[in-house]
Amino acid sequence: MRKKPEILATQEVAKSRLFRVEQLELRFSNGVQRTYERLRGKPGGLGAVMIVAMLDTENFVLIEEYCAGTESYELTLPKGLIDPGEDALMAANRELQEEAGYAARELEWVTELSLSPGYMSQRIQVVLARDLYPSRLEGDEPEPMGVETASLNDLLGLLARPNFSEGRALAALYVVRDLLQQRGLLKPTDVKGAP
Repeated sequence: MRKKPEILATQEVAKSRLFRVEQLELRFSNGVQRTYERLRGKPGGLGAVMIVAMLDTENFVLIEEYCAGTESYELTLPKGLIDPGEDALMAANRELQEEAGYAARELEWVTELSLSPGYMSQRIQVVLARDLYPSRLEGDEPEPMGVETASLNDLLGLLARPNFSEGRALAALYVVRDLLQQRGLLKPTDVKGAP
């Protein structure tokens, strides 16, 4: 196992309402020193959730929201921050109601994903939501989100859509698809484009 670099100094170089940029002076085990930067969340943040909400054994819920990073409306999975007093499953059910108008009777933690660990510290908890029913909570979204559905059997078709590009969402969908296949709830031969 490799020895982690020694952190010689840490300095906050920028700060916004949601993020901090830190500069790190590192010394690697071979003596080489480098300066790295990383994006961190607010201190004391509780993390975030991304929800794969299944309407049945094949179809899941997508939301369409404005994304400032790409300056466009994008399809993605419901997601959001974990609030104080919540665990990942509670936050997932709340966000699902706020963003997509569904609640789930069955919630299961699946995995944790990072976005870009080379320069970001944030991680997101992937939650599988099943046995959905209509339920809406007021959220903090500036406008109502579009709600669409797609099939786990056609993830390549979803990826071909110009308004679906979020890597974390795609990774979460593939993980859930494989999990449901292993459990015998989705047959591998049903997947379009599968070898």
